[in-house]
Amino acid sequence: MENAVFGADSARSPNVVVILADDLGYGELGCQGNRQIPTPHIDSIAAAGVRFTAGYVTGPNCSPSRAGLLTGRYGTRFGHEFNPIGARNEEPEYGLPLGETTLADVLRDAGYVTGAIGKWHLGGAAKYHPQRRGFDSFFGFMHEGHFYAPAPWSGLATMLRRRTLPGGGLGRRTFGDVTYSTQMGGNEPEYDANNPLVRDGQPEAEAAYLTDAFTREAVDFIDRQRDKPFFLYVAYNAVHSPLQGADAYFKKFASIDDVHRRIFAAMLANLDDGVGAILAKLESAGLENDTLVFFLSDNGGPTRELTSSNKPLRGEKGSVYEGGVRVPFMVRWPGRLPAAAVYDEPVSSTDIFATAAAVAGAKPRQGRTLDGVNLMPYLTGKASGRPHEMLYWRQGRNTALRSGDWKLLRHGRGKTDGDWELYDLAHDVGETRNLADAEPERRQKLLGVWQKLGAEMVAPAFR
Repeated sequence: MENAVFGADSARSPNVVVILADDLGYGELGCQGNRQIPTPHIDSIAAAGVRFTAGYVTGPNCSPSRAGLLTGRYGTRFGHEFNPIGARNEEPEYGLPLGETTLADVLRDAGYVTGAIGKWHLGGAAKYHPQRRGFDSFFGFMHEGHFYAPAPWSGLATMLRRRTLPGGGLGRRTFGDVTYSTQMGGNEPEYDANNPLVRDGQPEAEAAYLTDAFTREAVDFIDRQRDKPFFLYVAYNAVHSPLQGADAYFKKFASIDDVHRRIFAAMLANLDDGVGAILAKLESAGLENDTLVFFLSDNGGPTRELTSSNKPLRGEKGSVYEGGVRVPFMVRWPGRLPAAAVYDEPVSSTDIFATAAAVAGAKPRQGRTLDGVNLMPYLTGKASGRPHEMLYWRQGRNTALRSGDWKLLRHGRGKTDGDWELYDLAHDVGETRNLADAEPERRQKLLGVWQKLGAEMVAPAFR
């Protein structure tokens, strides 16, 4: 059967699985130092492969980060700089530009079957649909978020944001299984408004808790496609808000008094079990050694909103401090990559495109500058040095450059540019000592590099 599919004289191309968590902070996994919430299955990827301590994404929030991952390019090269939310997801200009090539495009051209599961958030109009962007199949939703089960959310512990508590007042109040909190100063977004779960192009009712549904679909995809090379992109919406934890997991964390943190723990543990089910299916299907598996988060965790920890980093989601753009990031390929390895040089989510294309023998389409690098030679010891000497971020007036171990950044407010800050990440990963005034020559040199890179980028296509 295998020879009939791949040819008698050809080796099977490796499968590629990318598992993307949503809003997962740098410090929330066991392998990253969290002892409160066990994550043995995600940790097992690091134990069987390589954990990146300086793994970055291309944007501090969901959509631009996903654009960078799936194209291997900074979104600022093609105008995908900002993060569409709510009804803006469906406006025609809000989406991954049609001229951009995705990893799914490239791998499908190389003979792969491609599937996307979970959160898309790269445009809600028909022209941006995953099946028009290289994926053979899609099960998930198009916008930035989704409730984890249909209302009235039986079997879940739920915590929702409100500007004013039901019945009036501020603070936190619980009604049955639902807790309302005014700490964020606004109402829970209308995540499900005109944002149904869809299978390919058709809406589909789903009774299962969403993390479990996405896991089920991922396992089924592997089972159906096991006799051919596949690319599976599993973009969980966990642990993104709304905060909703299944009762079985919520009960496991009875030792956590704060309901806010307890629901988050339930969501993360559920996600971890989902990852475990995907890994178990690869093993039972005999594909464990034939599959390159990446795991990462799309950006840093929003601490006030979710209780996320980005320790020991400064900042959170939306920030170009390390806590916004440095994420949990790991890869495994048994027999081809070292096990239980820690890699400290900077890597980028754009490297997933370049690495996956290289191991698949796929050729990226012409006319596009890739910002990603094939990591295989670096991780196997065949190449020395750093995959990236420079990394670049821009989202409006918030911008940053990492050059070697030095990081130049600026946070603006409204129409005002902030002051430039300078940090030595080799000695101050928490960005506590701003050296901009103490190192004026270095600041100016890096500012010149930032300006040169910025000249390569384009104006945002939408805000």
